[in-house]
Amino acid sequence: MGNKTTGLLALVGLGALAYWKYKKSTPEEQQAVKDKINTAKDNLNKWGNDLKSKANDVASQAQNKVDELKSKAQDAANKAQETIG
Repeated sequence: MGNKTTGLLALVGLGALAYWKYKKSTPEEQQAVKDKINTAKDNLNKWGNDLKSKANDVASQAQNKVDELKSKAQDAANKAQETIG
């Protein structure tokens, strides 16, 4: 078997073990697991939103810089045209 197949079987086995252990646990322990999963999900969502916000900020800054450079280039072209003409 290849490494991918072995890894997949190990992952399925761990999932089955975790499911069995979850089903055998008390309702309080099950609630604790649900709370951990919800907290992890909330943290991932927050991290994703922060990452998206930072990416948008960087894109905005890059666009502002491009606009600034375009304006400077246009000003230089206008001055050159005035000098020639």
